[in-house]
Amino acid sequence: MTIFVEAGFRFRADRPTDVLLQFEAAAIPEQALTGVVTEFPDNLHIARVPAQDGIGERIWIAAEGDVRVSHRATIDLRRIVSDLAPLDQLGTHDLPGEAVEYLFDSRYCPADRFQSFVGEEFAGLRGGAAVLAMRDWIAGHLTYMPGSSDSNTTALDSFVERHGICRDFAHVLVTFARAAGIPARFVSCFAPRVTPQDFHAVAEVFLADPAIAGGGAWHLLDATGMARADEIVKIGVGRDAADVSFLTSFGPTEFLDKHVNVTKL
Repeated sequence: MTIFVEAGFRFRADRPTDVLLQFEAAAIPEQALTGVVTEFPDNLHIARVPAQDGIGERIWIAAEGDVRVSHRATIDLRRIVSDLAPLDQLGTHDLPGEAVEYLFDSRYCPADRFQSFVGEEFAGLRGGAAVLAMRDWIAGHLTYMPGSSDSNTTALDSFVERHGICRDFAHVLVTFARAAGIPARFVSCFAPRVTPQDFHAVAEVFLADPAIAGGGAWHLLDATGMARADEIVKIGVGRDAADVSFLTSFGPTEFLDKHVNVTKL
């Protein structure tokens, strides 16, 4: 599977401001990048640092005035996609250390508050079967509504209001999974079927790997139904959207515009 990505955005900082960006397709074993071009203003100071779990990079910039950035790449996806239904979940005592943090509550995912609901709604289900039922519940109870949430909207807000955008659908699925004792993380990504085209968000869950005794692996799911696991280009992962925002400003900035084009070749 080959995907072409072109994306960019523009913002303004009226005074010198530190800004952290994460908007490039990640160079990782499951997705090989070619023809990568990332452009910044010539006078901009940038510093790259590894992103969460070693997936992608974050980019520090010292912004002042109008700043326009862009990125394009061709991605050869080599991801192995499994049927989740028969996959079990690992016992909490058997989880690797890097998965444990994705059981905890985070800024947008108050999993502890959903333990009773998840225990009753998905009683008798475990592992992949439970996660698929959670995805279907979200798809059946939440309405995808552009502009219906903002940077303060949590999974609890979306659960109560029953609408949201991709980040909200992902937050609810991550929250449900954690409440069931399944590690889950938030994934920022590109995908060709997203309508309208934009930066996208899905969930990723850690389930047992039947091929490796005591082992586990991460699996992608999109509760909006717009992105297929074999077509998703990862940008980064984190506990929730706060960890992988394409722009995090440590001072006042004005966001001006963005464009995203994702095509399957």
